[in-house]
Amino acid sequence: MTPRSPRTLVLLGACALLTTQAHASRTALPSADSATRPNIVMVLVDDLGWQDVSHPMWSEATPFNRRYHTPNVERLARDGVTFTNAYAAAPVCTPTRTSFMTGKSPARTRITYWTLHKDKDTSRQRPDIAAPAWRMNGLNAADVTLPKLLRTVGYTTIHVGKAHFGAHDTSGADPRNLGFDVNIAGHASGGPASYYGEHAFSSAGKTGKKDAQTVWDIPGLGAYHGKDVFLTEALTTETLKAIRSAHAAERPFFLNFCPYAVHAPIMANEKLLERYGDIDPREASYATMIESVDIALGAILDELESLGIAEETLVVFTSDNGGLSAHARGGEKHTHNAPLRSGKGSAYEGGTRVATVVRWPGRTEPNTRNATPVITADFFTTLLGAAQVRIPDQHRATLDGLDLAAVIDAPDRALEDRVLGWHQPHQWGASGPGIEPFTSIRHGDWKLIYFHAKRNFELYDLATDIGETTDRSAEDPARTRELAGRMQTWIEANGAQLSVDKETGSAIPGPANVWKD
Repeated sequence: MTPRSPRTLVLLGACALLTTQAHASRTALPSADSATRPNIVMVLVDDLGWQDVSHPMWSEATPFNRRYHTPNVERLARDGVTFTNAYAAAPVCTPTRTSFMTGKSPARTRITYWTLHKDKDTSRQRPDIAAPAWRMNGLNAADVTLPKLLRTVGYTTIHVGKAHFGAHDTSGADPRNLGFDVNIAGHASGGPASYYGEHAFSSAGKTGKKDAQTVWDIPGLGAYHGKDVFLTEALTTETLKAIRSAHAAERPFFLNFCPYAVHAPIMANEKLLERYGDIDPREASYATMIESVDIALGAILDELESLGIAEETLVVFTSDNGGLSAHARGGEKHTHNAPLRSGKGSAYEGGTRVATVVRWPGRTEPNTRNATPVITADFFTTLLGAAQVRIPDQHRATLDGLDLAAVIDAPDRALEDRVLGWHQPHQWGASGPGIEPFTSIRHGDWKLIYFHAKRNFELYDLATDIGETTDRSAEDPARTRELAGRMQTWIEANGAQLSVDKETGSAIPGPANVWKD
């Protein structure tokens, strides 16, 4: 019997790939109509900056675009649309990843920071304000998630690589508890101990200390231990096996492909180093990590073509937050996303603006650009719409993600009244511009940031000042007041928890109660 070739939807972003574990107790599911329901591949790259690809995400190529070698991202863009105002849901990973899984903003889910250990707050402590009682264990088995909903119409659901959906020793630590039938090396930690097979992708292997087992050790890749293989390469091999197996089962499949790269530790794929001999050695190592992800993307696209399903494939390439720049990189700190300001962990554009490309044959016009502001939660709704999955009414009532099909069909469609919001009432571990507890919104081309510690505002016109160099709040108090009101409405609608003033023990006042002109 010849396997059918279901239409395929591929989403590409910044995650990581790991080994396969079959779900042991899947119940019988209704068969899906392969003529109308696509396969789905989500690639969510980790910490990939806005310019960490050779395909420009702006109106012009930058020196960073010219530094990196990502021909497969370029290949994807030639066949699809580049979103030039695309954002991660948060400036750090877990909130963005859980936003994709639920279609809700981190403010609404109250998963507003990265998770690790059960019941432990990972926020860096400050003397003046503290994080609220956020959902520090992340997602759990009771949550409504994208893979669970896809399973209701017959999808096989596969997770590969970085998960980081829930804390260790909770149900959310295992992707299979969140709706995935197969888990390839995903667990509760957000980065690898090592990228080298010779190290067994472990702390013990990296340090040479046999008792150095840590939560950062990558599970499930024992077949590659002791071998000269880069983590992204091992994940790619396992991913291609999973694609073939899922396709042979004659069911549509959802593949959540999330390489740990390019998350720290920055370690070179030495097979690729020669290309980058003229730049800072640490930056050269970083460039090889990016190229390794691009090679993985190319292998997935090639496999879809080999199986005869590429022309029925929707592809979205994106990242879980802005590029790392506060530490671990070579060169000057806080400049690796220029002309964007700052980077991962920051309220500024460098912390949240990300590279995003969508390929949807029959829907997207090849080699086009779309300036509509979009955000991670939109892909939850878009993918379920493409798969013709009914979202439960109670969940739909609190969705933040929009179905981007209409925007893809009509690139000039205006979403002027939409407010995009970000909310991180936590101090990230590093220091730098905009790296402090904040709430921000974008409405049209204008962005307002409310920094919680000093209760101060900054206003930027992104149309003319993408680098956020000129704060307009003092010279345009009327607009600042208007946007502070919109921010207050957004906070209340999402149930966002503001930082706690340590002196009073109460939440800080909302923006509408602070701005005075």
